[in-house]
Amino acid sequence: MTSRWVVFSPDGGIQAEFILNNGIPYYSVRYRHRPVIRPSKLGFTFEHAEPLNRNFRVSAARYDSFNETWTQPWGEVREIRNHYNELRVALEETTPSPRRMFIIFRVYNDGLGFRYELPEQDHLSHFEIKREETEFALTDVEVAWWIPAYQKLYTELLYHVTPLRSIPYRAVHTPLTMKMADGLYLSIHEAELSRYSTLTLMPLENNTLAADLIPWSDGVKVKGSTPLKTPWRTIQIAETPGDLITSYLILNLNEPNRLGDVSWVQPGKYIGIWWGMHLGIYTWSYGPRHGATTENAKRYIDFAAKYGIPMVVIEGWNIGWENDWTKHGENFSFTTPYPDYDIVEVTSYAASKGVKIIGHMETAGAIQNLERQLEAAFTLFKKLGIDVVKTGYVSPDPALKRFDDQGNLISMEWLGGQYNVDHHRKVIETAARYQISLIAHEPVKDTGERRTYPNMMTREGARGQEFDASAEYAGNPPDHTTILPFTRMLAGPIDYTPGIVRLIYREFRPGNRVRGTLAKQLALYVVLYSPLQMAADLPENYEQQRAAFQFILDVPTDWQDTKVLGGEIGDYVTIVRKDRNSEEWYLGSITDEHGRTLAAPLAFLDPDKAYVAEIYADGPSADWRTNPYPLTISKVPVDRSTTLQLRLAPGGGQAIRIRPAAVDEIQVPPG
Repeated sequence: MTSRWVVFSPDGGIQAEFILNNGIPYYSVRYRHRPVIRPSKLGFTFEHAEPLNRNFRVSAARYDSFNETWTQPWGEVREIRNHYNELRVALEETTPSPRRMFIIFRVYNDGLGFRYELPEQDHLSHFEIKREETEFALTDVEVAWWIPAYQKLYTELLYHVTPLRSIPYRAVHTPLTMKMADGLYLSIHEAELSRYSTLTLMPLENNTLAADLIPWSDGVKVKGSTPLKTPWRTIQIAETPGDLITSYLILNLNEPNRLGDVSWVQPGKYIGIWWGMHLGIYTWSYGPRHGATTENAKRYIDFAAKYGIPMVVIEGWNIGWENDWTKHGENFSFTTPYPDYDIVEVTSYAASKGVKIIGHMETAGAIQNLERQLEAAFTLFKKLGIDVVKTGYVSPDPALKRFDDQGNLISMEWLGGQYNVDHHRKVIETAARYQISLIAHEPVKDTGERRTYPNMMTREGARGQEFDASAEYAGNPPDHTTILPFTRMLAGPIDYTPGIVRLIYREFRPGNRVRGTLAKQLALYVVLYSPLQMAADLPENYEQQRAAFQFILDVPTDWQDTKVLGGEIGDYVTIVRKDRNSEEWYLGSITDEHGRTLAAPLAFLDPDKAYVAEIYADGPSADWRTNPYPLTISKVPVDRSTTLQLRLAPGGGQAIRIRPAAVDEIQVPPG
């Protein structure tokens, strides 16, 4: 016996169907009458309990709809429409001791999310999930952009581009972006991750993906009790790659802001000694080349104050960085500075210059050590006027040390496991109580928590620019940043740390360089969204590239609107964003290793208004391999009828500030 319930998106283009076939639950998805996901399994198997994936009857089914527009306190756009139709199916087992489960579908015009709810009940109290049975039985997938799961570098990996059937790994991370044979684009991820393990996807036969939750060290996937709401399983659907970027499905599936007034959460730019450490100029540890000295901090503060950069991060300030710190994170103190770093003097000096210090807490995987010190550290930071903190979890995965009450090491847990998911939520909520915002490196992946906790501002969670200065790994190829906007960045903001203007540094890292042009580094500030953007290079390099540095100083980090003018995943992308606090627009366009010319119609500009485009373009001889520095800076009048021709060098880019024209810049037609 088969029963079916169908729910459509508000525009009718997407159809999700729940199917109960002989007591077994499935779902399927169609887009404009074309099958996208064939009937796919749902349910759970448990340790020490019968599976919850069969012998069901539908005890109730309820439809609902919702339509609102909400305002982001900061973000890629100011206003987001949250419009969906919902189907809520109540399932009950037909066994002598029946258990209950709800499956909820929310269908939007740009995709859908579905989740499980396990209510509090007599026959299902505490549980250990062995496997989440969710599958995605896709129709014809042409190609997927993916990184493998269960690797030492967690998510800091380069993307592969293959059919699903060619993936040789156990599982891949999400967001997983795919192009279908008919040209449709899909991305599978999750939203509102809490009290659960992160989702990876296991390739099966026939274009099918199975949920593979990152386990605890004992193999259990999730440990918990009812009531439980799982994360949403999200499927973004788009006819163009750019439509994936401007989908806010994952944010919409998170709960609204729980923090109330968050005017203390402030977007902006920052500098720091970080790049000097990666080049080997400074060390994190105490010694003759120690970077985090009072003198060095003041030098960076002076530079920030000179150019109006609001924040400076000083890493390596606290004791514990000696020897191989990546293996001994339990030695870190988050309240005790090294002798050559007077934290009170540094923060006071910064305040006198109108600059804030960003706090830094590296765990090296010893998260219990951080949790023991959280309250004391945040109390100290708040007293010193530090209201942004960068956290880190550097260690080869499985990275997280778990100790018993006697201090004995009992296990090593995965960065994406429930243990770390719970830890990250604790850090976010504790930071919020102190009105502290967060930047997280080597983090649990983003699933839209920033809507609920706007102090969780940005995170790394990808192979960032530090790899361009790594003594151990090769740098990022030119196509890497043309893939990130369509993959990792669908999850949320990225702290990629752009803005390197000295692209070759043989005296420090003879085997490394930035594999792109100077203009591309500028364009990344628009293409790779973050509310906290680092100007990552050394101050002296910015002084030597003062003309290019001007774009970094001008470009905002908080936006009113975002539009994608064009893009092909792994080839190129052009994005424009409107400043939230002015009438200015900013354009960023980047390409892979191939040069190309792209058209950028400016039809998004206000009618009957004149503008000036300040263009930072690759010079005629620019090429990332042989001559990455040539930069042509020009100003041209534009309006909404203008179509700019963007010439991008191999590995290049173009960055444009479009501002309203001053009176003396407006061209009056003759006659």
